[in-house]
Amino acid sequence: MAGPFRLQRLPSASRGIALAARAAAIVLALVIAGIILAFTGADPIELAIEVFQASFGSSFGLEDLGVLVIPLVLTGLSVAVAQQIGAWNIGAEGQFYAGAFCAAAVGLFLPWPPEIILPLMFVAGMIGGALWILIPTLARAYANVNELITTLLLNFVAILLVYYVSTSAWRDRMANSATPRLSAEIPEFWGLVHWGLPIAILVALGVAALLTFSRWGYEVRLVGSNPSAARYAGMPVRRHLITVMLLSGAIAGLAGMMEIAGTVHRLQGGISNNYGYLGIMVAVLARSSAVGVIFSAALMAFILNSGIILQTQGLTTSAVLAMTGLILFLTAIGDELAHYRIARDKVSGA
Repeated sequence: MAGPFRLQRLPSASRGIALAARAAAIVLALVIAGIILAFTGADPIELAIEVFQASFGSSFGLEDLGVLVIPLVLTGLSVAVAQQIGAWNIGAEGQFYAGAFCAAAVGLFLPWPPEIILPLMFVAGMIGGALWILIPTLARAYANVNELITTLLLNFVAILLVYYVSTSAWRDRMANSATPRLSAEIPEFWGLVHWGLPIAILVALGVAALLTFSRWGYEVRLVGSNPSAARYAGMPVRRHLITVMLLSGAIAGLAGMMEIAGTVHRLQGGISNNYGYLGIMVAVLARSSAVGVIFSAALMAFILNSGIILQTQGLTTSAVLAMTGLILFLTAIGDELAHYRIARDKVSGA
Protein backbone atom coordinates (compact mmCIF):
# COMPACT_ATOMS: atom_id res chain seq x y z
CA MET A 1 0.00 0.00 0.00
CA ALA A 2 1.10 3.56 -0.64
CA GLY A 3 1.59 5.91 2.25
CA PRO A 4 1.32 9.70 2.47
CA PHE A 5 3.12 12.03 0.11
CA ARG A 6 6.30 13.77 1.25
CA LEU A 7 9.09 15.91 -0.16
CA GLN A 8 12.35 14.09 -0.74
CA ARG A 9 15.61 15.96 -1.25
CA LEU A 10 17.97 14.49 -3.82
CA PRO A 11 21.76 15.02 -3.59
CA SER A 12 21.78 16.48 -7.10
CA ALA A 13 19.27 17.78 -9.60
CA SER A 14 19.18 16.84 -13.26
CA ARG A 15 20.35 19.51 -15.68
CA GLY A 16 16.94 19.74 -17.36
CA ILE A 17 15.06 20.25 -14.10
CA ALA A 18 17.64 22.77 -12.88
CA LEU A 19 17.37 24.81 -16.09
CA ALA A 20 13.57 24.67 -15.98
CA ALA A 21 13.55 25.82 -12.35
CA ARG A 22 15.90 28.67 -13.21
CA ALA A 23 13.83 29.79 -16.18
CA ALA A 24 10.66 29.67 -14.07
CA ALA A 25 12.37 31.73 -11.35
CA ILE A 26 13.41 34.42 -13.83
CA VAL A 27 9.93 34.57 -15.37
CA LEU A 28 8.36 34.78 -11.91
CA ALA A 29 10.74 37.60 -10.94
CA LEU A 30 9.80 39.54 -14.07
CA VAL A 31 6.08 39.00 -13.41
CA ILE A 32 6.42 40.24 -9.82
CA ALA A 33 8.42 43.25 -11.01
CA GLY A 34 5.72 43.97 -13.60
CA ILE A 35 2.99 43.83 -10.95
CA ILE A 36 4.94 46.23 -8.72
CA LEU A 37 5.46 48.60 -11.64
CA ALA A 38 1.74 48.46 -12.41
CA PHE A 39 0.93 49.54 -8.85
CA THR A 40 3.22 52.56 -9.29
CA GLY A 41 1.21 53.65 -12.30
CA ALA A 42 3.60 52.47 -15.00
CA ASP A 43 2.59 50.21 -17.87
CA PRO A 44 4.79 47.07 -17.56
CA ILE A 45 3.86 45.78 -21.03
CA GLU A 46 4.78 49.05 -22.66
CA LEU A 47 8.04 49.20 -20.71
CA ALA A 48 8.88 45.62 -21.71
CA ILE A 49 8.31 46.41 -25.38
CA GLU A 50 10.47 49.52 -25.07
CA VAL A 51 13.28 47.51 -23.44
CA PHE A 52 13.27 44.78 -26.09
CA GLN A 53 13.13 47.25 -28.97
CA ALA A 54 15.97 49.32 -27.54
CA SER A 55 18.10 46.24 -26.79
CA PHE A 56 17.51 44.09 -29.87
CA GLY A 57 15.83 46.38 -32.38
CA SER A 58 18.94 48.23 -33.50
CA SER A 59 22.63 47.60 -33.99
CA PHE A 60 23.38 50.27 -31.39
CA GLY A 61 21.44 48.34 -28.74
CA LEU A 62 23.20 45.09 -29.64
CA GLU A 63 26.56 46.85 -29.50
CA ASP A 64 25.78 48.08 -25.98
CA LEU A 65 24.97 44.51 -24.94
CA GLY A 66 28.22 43.26 -26.47
CA VAL A 67 30.28 45.84 -24.59
CA LEU A 68 28.60 44.90 -21.29
CA VAL A 69 29.09 41.17 -21.84
CA ILE A 70 32.91 41.41 -21.97
CA PRO A 71 33.64 42.34 -18.32
CA LEU A 72 30.72 40.26 -17.03
CA VAL A 73 32.02 37.09 -18.68
CA LEU A 74 35.47 37.58 -17.15
CA THR A 75 34.39 38.62 -13.65
CA GLY A 76 31.78 35.85 -13.58
CA LEU A 77 34.41 33.37 -14.75
CA SER A 78 36.75 34.62 -12.02
CA VAL A 79 34.20 33.83 -9.31
CA ALA A 80 33.20 30.53 -10.93
CA VAL A 81 36.82 29.32 -11.11
CA ALA A 82 37.30 29.92 -7.38
CA GLN A 83 34.08 28.05 -6.64
CA GLN A 84 35.49 24.98 -8.36
CA ILE A 85 37.79 24.48 -5.38
CA GLY A 86 35.23 25.50 -2.78
CA ALA A 87 36.40 29.12 -2.35
CA TRP A 88 34.50 32.37 -2.71
CA ASN A 89 36.30 35.20 -4.44
CA ILE A 90 34.33 38.27 -3.38
CA GLY A 91 37.24 40.46 -4.43
CA ALA A 92 36.81 40.39 -8.21
CA GLU A 93 35.96 44.09 -7.99
CA GLY A 94 39.31 44.91 -6.41
CA GLN A 95 41.19 42.62 -8.78
CA PHE A 96 39.41 44.32 -11.67
CA TYR A 97 40.76 47.69 -10.48
CA ALA A 98 44.23 46.26 -9.80
CA GLY A 99 44.38 44.83 -13.31
CA ALA A 100 43.25 48.14 -14.77
CA PHE A 101 45.86 49.98 -12.67
CA CYS A 102 48.77 47.80 -13.79
CA ALA A 103 47.66 47.80 -17.43
CA ALA A 104 47.30 51.59 -17.35
CA ALA A 105 50.82 51.95 -15.93
CA VAL A 106 52.16 50.06 -18.93
CA GLY A 107 50.03 51.97 -21.41
CA LEU A 108 50.92 55.37 -19.97
CA PHE A 109 54.61 55.15 -19.19
CA LEU A 110 56.25 52.72 -21.62
CA PRO A 111 57.27 54.58 -24.83
CA TRP A 112 56.89 51.63 -27.17
CA PRO A 113 54.66 51.02 -30.20
CA PRO A 114 51.08 49.83 -29.63
CA GLU A 115 51.73 46.35 -31.04
CA ILE A 116 54.17 45.79 -28.17
CA ILE A 117 52.32 47.76 -25.48
CA LEU A 118 48.99 45.97 -25.93
CA PRO A 119 50.28 42.43 -25.19
CA LEU A 120 52.24 43.84 -22.25
CA MET A 121 49.06 45.47 -20.93
CA PHE A 122 47.32 42.10 -21.30
CA VAL A 123 49.97 40.41 -19.16
CA ALA A 124 50.18 43.30 -16.69
CA GLY A 125 46.43 43.23 -16.11
CA MET A 126 46.50 39.53 -15.28
CA ILE A 127 49.53 39.95 -13.01
CA GLY A 128 47.84 42.84 -11.22
CA GLY A 129 44.71 40.80 -10.52
CA ALA A 130 46.75 37.80 -9.36
CA LEU A 131 48.88 39.94 -7.03
CA TRP A 132 45.78 41.52 -5.53
CA ILE A 133 44.40 38.14 -4.51
CA LEU A 134 47.78 36.78 -3.36
CA ILE A 135 47.55 37.81 0.30
CA PRO A 136 44.00 36.42 0.80
CA THR A 137 45.12 33.25 -0.97
CA LEU A 138 48.16 32.70 1.25
CA ALA A 139 46.12 33.56 4.33
CA ARG A 140 43.54 30.93 3.38
CA ALA A 141 46.12 28.31 2.37
CA TYR A 142 48.46 28.60 5.37
CA ALA A 143 46.34 30.10 8.16
CA ASN A 144 42.82 29.06 7.12
CA VAL A 145 41.68 32.70 7.13
CA ASN A 146 38.27 33.08 5.52
CA GLU A 147 38.78 34.49 2.03
CA LEU A 148 35.31 36.08 2.04
CA ILE A 149 36.46 38.85 4.37
CA THR A 150 39.97 39.41 3.04
CA THR A 151 39.01 39.55 -0.63
CA LEU A 152 36.07 41.84 0.13
CA LEU A 153 38.10 44.33 2.17
CA LEU A 154 40.79 44.62 -0.48
CA ASN A 155 38.15 45.85 -2.92
CA PHE A 156 38.04 49.21 -1.17
CA VAL A 157 41.82 49.54 -1.17
CA ALA A 158 42.03 48.97 -4.94
CA ILE A 159 39.15 51.36 -5.67
CA LEU A 160 40.69 54.13 -3.56
CA LEU A 161 44.12 53.54 -5.12
CA VAL A 162 42.70 54.05 -8.61
CA TYR A 163 40.80 57.15 -7.49
CA TYR A 164 44.00 58.56 -6.02
CA VAL A 165 46.30 58.09 -9.01
CA SER A 166 43.66 59.13 -11.55
CA THR A 167 42.91 62.39 -9.72
CA SER A 168 46.43 63.32 -8.65
CA ALA A 169 49.66 61.59 -9.66
CA TRP A 170 48.54 60.36 -13.09
CA ARG A 171 45.86 62.99 -13.74
CA ASP A 172 45.46 64.46 -17.16
CA ARG A 173 45.57 68.24 -16.85
CA MET A 174 42.72 68.48 -19.33
CA ALA A 175 40.57 66.07 -17.27
CA ASN A 176 40.26 66.50 -13.51
CA SER A 177 39.45 62.89 -12.67
CA ALA A 178 41.12 60.70 -15.28
CA THR A 179 44.49 59.87 -16.74
CA PRO A 180 45.57 60.76 -20.28
CA ARG A 181 44.34 58.48 -23.04
CA LEU A 182 46.28 55.22 -23.27
CA SER A 183 48.82 54.76 -26.03
CA ALA A 184 47.40 51.38 -27.07
CA GLU A 185 43.79 50.28 -27.54
CA ILE A 186 42.02 47.04 -28.36
CA PRO A 187 40.67 47.49 -31.90
CA GLU A 188 36.93 47.34 -32.58
CA PHE A 189 35.45 44.85 -35.00
CA TRP A 190 31.74 45.75 -34.90
CA GLY A 191 30.68 49.23 -33.93
CA LEU A 192 31.54 49.79 -30.28
CA VAL A 193 32.32 46.11 -29.68
CA HIS A 194 36.05 45.39 -29.59
CA TRP A 195 38.03 42.17 -29.87
CA GLY A 196 37.82 41.70 -26.13
CA LEU A 197 34.47 39.95 -26.66
CA PRO A 198 35.78 36.93 -28.61
CA ILE A 199 38.85 36.85 -26.35
CA ALA A 200 36.64 36.71 -23.23
CA ILE A 201 34.56 33.90 -24.74
CA LEU A 202 37.70 31.99 -25.73
CA VAL A 203 39.10 32.38 -22.22
CA ALA A 204 35.87 30.96 -20.76
CA LEU A 205 35.90 28.03 -23.19
CA GLY A 206 39.60 27.41 -22.50
CA VAL A 207 39.06 27.35 -18.74
CA ALA A 208 36.08 25.01 -19.21
CA ALA A 209 38.23 22.64 -21.29
CA LEU A 210 41.03 22.79 -18.73
CA LEU A 211 38.70 21.98 -15.85
CA THR A 212 36.90 19.21 -17.74
CA PHE A 213 39.59 17.37 -19.66
CA SER A 214 42.85 17.83 -17.75
CA ARG A 215 44.13 15.94 -14.75
CA TRP A 216 44.62 19.25 -12.99
CA GLY A 217 40.98 20.12 -13.52
CA TYR A 218 39.85 16.75 -12.22
CA GLU A 219 41.93 17.16 -9.07
CA VAL A 220 40.68 20.72 -8.55
CA ARG A 221 37.08 19.57 -8.77
CA LEU A 222 37.76 16.70 -6.38
CA VAL A 223 39.45 19.03 -3.89
CA GLY A 224 36.46 21.35 -4.13
CA SER A 225 33.90 18.61 -3.54
CA ASN A 226 35.78 16.56 -0.93
CA PRO A 227 39.06 18.01 0.40
CA SER A 228 39.54 15.18 2.90
CA ALA A 229 39.31 12.52 0.20
CA ALA A 230 41.64 14.49 -2.06
CA ARG A 231 44.17 14.87 0.74
CA TYR A 232 43.93 11.15 1.54
CA ALA A 233 44.56 10.36 -2.13
CA GLY A 234 47.78 12.36 -1.99
CA MET A 235 46.65 15.34 -4.05
CA PRO A 236 48.39 18.67 -3.35
CA VAL A 237 45.35 20.40 -1.88
CA ARG A 238 47.16 23.57 -0.80
CA ARG A 239 48.97 23.98 -4.12
CA HIS A 240 45.74 23.56 -6.07
CA LEU A 241 44.04 26.13 -3.85
CA ILE A 242 46.80 28.65 -4.50
CA THR A 243 46.89 28.12 -8.28
CA VAL A 244 43.10 28.30 -8.63
CA MET A 245 42.82 31.47 -6.56
CA LEU A 246 45.64 33.14 -8.49
CA LEU A 247 43.97 32.14 -11.76
CA SER A 248 40.71 33.60 -10.47
CA GLY A 249 42.39 36.91 -9.65
CA ALA A 250 44.23 37.00 -12.97
CA ILE A 251 40.98 36.61 -14.92
CA ALA A 252 39.36 39.47 -12.98
CA GLY A 253 42.47 41.58 -13.62
CA LEU A 254 42.17 40.81 -17.31
CA ALA A 255 38.62 42.17 -17.19
CA GLY A 256 39.99 45.46 -15.86
CA MET A 257 42.57 45.60 -18.62
CA MET A 258 39.90 44.96 -21.26
CA GLU A 259 37.74 47.75 -19.88
CA ILE A 260 40.39 50.46 -20.01
CA ALA A 261 42.05 49.28 -23.24
CA GLY A 262 38.87 48.54 -25.16
CA THR A 263 36.06 50.68 -23.75
CA VAL A 264 37.14 53.58 -21.50
CA HIS A 265 40.66 54.12 -22.95
CA ARG A 266 41.91 55.78 -19.77
CA LEU A 267 42.10 55.04 -16.06
CA GLN A 268 39.51 56.76 -13.89
CA GLY A 269 37.46 56.21 -10.80
CA GLY A 270 34.27 54.18 -11.18
CA ILE A 271 35.43 52.31 -14.28
CA SER A 272 34.10 49.02 -12.96
CA ASN A 273 30.37 49.88 -12.74
CA ASN A 274 30.24 47.10 -10.09
CA TYR A 275 31.25 44.45 -12.63
CA GLY A 276 33.17 42.58 -9.93
CA TYR A 277 30.14 42.30 -7.68
CA LEU A 278 27.86 41.48 -10.59
CA GLY A 279 30.30 38.69 -11.48
CA ILE A 280 29.14 36.94 -8.31
CA MET A 281 25.59 36.94 -9.64
CA VAL A 282 26.80 35.76 -13.04
CA ALA A 283 28.64 32.82 -11.45
CA VAL A 284 25.63 31.89 -9.31
CA LEU A 285 23.29 32.01 -12.30
CA ALA A 286 25.77 29.85 -14.23
CA ARG A 287 25.95 27.31 -11.38
CA SER A 288 29.73 27.84 -11.41
CA SER A 289 29.96 26.52 -14.97
CA ALA A 290 32.68 28.16 -17.08
CA VAL A 291 30.56 27.71 -20.23
CA GLY A 292 27.38 28.74 -18.43
CA VAL A 293 29.08 32.00 -17.48
CA ILE A 294 28.88 33.11 -21.12
CA PHE A 295 25.08 32.77 -21.20
CA SER A 296 24.46 34.15 -17.71
CA ALA A 297 26.71 37.12 -18.53
CA ALA A 298 24.57 37.79 -21.60
CA LEU A 299 21.45 37.66 -19.41
CA MET A 300 23.02 40.00 -16.85
CA ALA A 301 24.10 42.37 -19.63
CA PHE A 302 20.50 42.47 -20.84
CA ILE A 303 19.30 43.20 -17.29
CA LEU A 304 21.84 46.01 -16.91
CA ASN A 305 20.99 47.48 -20.28
CA SER A 306 17.30 47.21 -19.42
CA GLY A 307 17.99 49.11 -16.23
CA ILE A 308 19.61 51.94 -18.18
CA ILE A 309 16.63 52.07 -20.53
CA LEU A 310 14.14 51.99 -17.65
CA GLN A 311 15.94 54.87 -15.97
CA THR A 312 15.33 56.95 -19.09
CA GLN A 313 11.65 56.14 -18.61
CA GLY A 314 11.60 57.55 -15.08
CA LEU A 315 12.53 54.56 -12.91
CA THR A 316 15.16 55.06 -10.23
CA THR A 317 18.42 53.15 -9.89
CA SER A 318 17.11 51.59 -6.66
CA ALA A 319 14.14 50.07 -8.48
CA VAL A 320 16.42 48.54 -11.11
CA LEU A 321 18.75 47.10 -8.45
CA ALA A 322 15.73 45.70 -6.59
CA MET A 323 14.57 43.84 -9.70
CA THR A 324 18.08 42.46 -10.21
CA GLY A 325 18.19 41.27 -6.61
CA LEU A 326 14.74 39.71 -6.96
CA ILE A 327 15.91 37.66 -9.94
CA LEU A 328 18.92 36.38 -7.99
CA PHE A 329 16.82 35.64 -4.90
CA LEU A 330 14.17 33.64 -6.77
CA THR A 331 16.86 31.87 -8.81
CA ALA A 332 18.51 30.68 -5.60
CA ILE A 333 15.15 29.38 -4.39
CA GLY A 334 14.56 27.66 -7.73
CA ASP A 335 17.99 26.00 -7.56
CA GLU A 336 17.18 24.61 -4.14
CA LEU A 337 13.68 23.44 -5.09
CA ALA A 338 15.13 21.61 -8.10
CA HIS A 339 16.68 19.13 -5.66
CA TYR A 340 13.27 18.08 -4.30
CA ARG A 341 10.73 15.66 -5.64
CA ILE A 342 7.39 14.42 -4.38
CA ALA A 343 7.69 10.85 -3.08
CA ARG A 344 5.26 8.50 -1.45
CA ASP A 345 6.19 6.08 1.28
CA LYS A 346 5.34 2.45 0.86
CA VAL A 347 3.27 0.92 3.61
CA SER A 348 3.38 -2.84 3.96
CA GLY A 349 0.04 -4.58 4.26
CA ALA A 350 -1.05 -6.26 7.50
